[in-house]
Parts: sequence; C-alpha cells; structure tokens
Amino acid sequence: MTPVDEQELAEAVAAANHPLVIRGGGTRLVGKTIGGEELSVAGLTGIRQYEPEALTLVTSAGTHLAEIEQRLAQERQRLAFEPMDHRGLLKTSGESTIGGVVAANINGPRRVQVGACRDHLLGVRFVDGAGNIIKNGGRVMKNVTGYDLVRLLAGSFGTLGVLTEIAIKVLPESECNATLMIKELSDQDALRALAVGLRSPFEVTGAAHAPSGFDGYPTTFIRVEGFEDSVRYRTNQLKQLLSDFGEIEIETNAEKNVTIWKWVRDVELFHGKDGDVWKISVKPSDGSGIGSLIKNKTNAEFLYDWGGGLIWVLVTEGTDLRAIIGAINGHATLVRATPETCSHLSMFHSQPVLLDLLSKNLRNKFDPNQILNPGLMG
Repeated sequence: MTPVDEQELAEAVAAANHPLVIRGGGTRLVGKTIGGEELSVAGLTGIRQYEPEALTLVTSAGTHLAEIEQRLAQERQRLAFEPMDHRGLLKTSGESTIGGVVAANINGPRRVQVGACRDHLLGVRFVDGAGNIIKNGGRVMKNVTGYDLVRLLAGSFGTLGVLTEIAIKVLPESECNATLMIKELSDQDALRALAVGLRSPFEVTGAAHAPSGFDGYPTTFIRVEGFEDSVRYRTNQLKQLLSDFGEIEIETNAEKNVTIWKWVRDVELFHGKDGDVWKISVKPSDGSGIGSLIKNKTNAEFLYDWGGGLIWVLVTEGTDLRAIIGAINGHATLVRATPETCSHLSMFHSQPVLLDLLSKNLRNKFDPNQILNPGLMG
C-alpha cells in the first residue's frame, strides 16, 4: 500500500484492522514484527519549503535523503547531525528517506558536537494508529508551544505514528576541516586520548577509534571543522595537548577527510563481512571496559565512535552479546543478524520495568489498535 498524500494515508490507517509494517526507502531492517501489510510513505515526496536564510527546511517524509542533501549543498548547507548510510552495513538497497532517518533517530560522528537528529527537528506531521492527522511543533526555530511530540516521534521506529512531513533545522557547511590521526594506541589509551580532545575547548566534531584502522593498524581519529584560521589554530593546539599519546599525523585534504569520516559514519570496516552486527550505546568512560569484556569472550571486531560512547561490534552469527556484557548503563541493539538469530534475540535491549510500562502506555495512546509496526519495540 503506497498512499500518494497524507489524507489517503490517514484513511488507509483508519480503515486497517490488521498489522501494518511501515516502510520508507527500504534501506534499513525493521527487526522482528508479527507480520502485516506493508504501508509505504514512498508516495509522499517533495521539499515543500526551504529558506536558506532562516536555516529551515520542510519536506515530505518520503523524500529521498540524497535529494535533500543535494539541495542543501547548492546553498553550502547540510544536515549537521550527519545521518549514516546503512546500506553497506545491512546489505540492503533502496534509497534512504528523511522520514526513515527521523523515525530511527539516525546520527553520525558529529553527534558529539551538534547533538542527535531529534535535536534538529522543529516540527512534524504524522498519522497516529487511529488515522488521526496530528501536527506538532512548527516551521521556525522559535516555536516551542505545546507538548514535545517532535522528539518523541524521533526514534520511535513508526510505532507511535507514520510521519508525513518534517520541519528541520539545517546549518552551514564548514569552510575547512582537518583530522588528527594517532597510530598504534590500545583501545584504552585511544579512548583516553579522545576524552582529552572532547574535554578541550577546541570544538572537536568527530572522535573515533578503529582497532584495525584503514590498513590493519589501530588508528585514532579526531576531527576539527570551521574557518580555515580557526581550524589551523585548534588543530595545532590539540596536537600539543595530545603529544603524550605519540606521533600525530594531520590530514588537511578535504576529500580525504570526507573519505575518512564516511568510513567511520557508515561503519565501512564491516562491509562485506559475515556475522552479526551490534551497536552498543554507553557512557564514553565505559567504552574500553565493555570492549575488553567482549574481546575476552569473542573474536569480535570493533569500531568506536562518539569518543567511546558508541561501539560497533561484529561477532559470529548467533552470539548473544547482551548475555556476555551483562547489565550495563546503556543498551545494546542488534542491528544485523540472520532470521534464526532474530527469532530468539530481540532487536532492542529490554527496558527497566517502569520505563517499559511508560512505553507501552504511550503506544496504547497513540496506537490503540496495536497496528503500527507491532512487536518491533517490545
């Protein structure tokens, strides 16, 4: 089912008496559901309003992310939260949509400096599980009236409503960028170096560590962006600040820096490799300890982002990573796995009892008939 406008989508949801599986561009796996009819937002496309001077964009939820990024690039602007492209990691195809990005709250390495996707949302329109069309927020940055359903919808994976329109804040492209690279650090030392960089006043916009690096050697990456003189000054200051961690190479070629951070953003280290992929979100200070625990019990591969707060892990198929790491102050999400693994391991980490009850009450309120991606988030 592919409605061509918001009204038709609302009528389809209102008439449904069976589960609906919400689809965007088909680039991401939606995890385990109880099945149902596919409801696609692919027919809801087009940039509705773009005001470069006001740094705001309003678009239909089915609009391809590539179209939005191309339009923004014409004005030297961007989606600052740097949404990743999952296709290589998940072995999928299709075209990412802005609705899918928002529904999954997708972010990239720059989150350490600018925040998450949800932090850039100004307003949304969506259809709830009863077929009601709901508008929340606005189209300008000063609109703060009403309940904050905008951030609630971000990361709800279509279980609270089907997004139809999104108003989002955009930011200018950086004039210049540079990446500091330190080789041969242990995971523990690398995350300490990233913490030093992130705590500094030098506005780090990327902080990652790859134990196997580009070329098989551990590499630690720190990114700085902005005006050329500022980037040069901050890069030199960071080099001095981090000198105790070893020799530091500075990459200033713009194209090479794009390649480096795309490699980090899209977890290209795992592309073309067999196994299950997990994403662990924790406090950055806990990152190396959790990594060590997993290393002691598996032959996993790792990529650390967000200063150690985001850990990508590639393990043997069927590995229950949650059982290995035990109770953590964070959560482990099963991002890619075989159908057999998905049949006994849920995509999302179980929540504390009170939080789980709150989540269920919210879903009952927004989706009283339990038809929107049922079973996906518990």
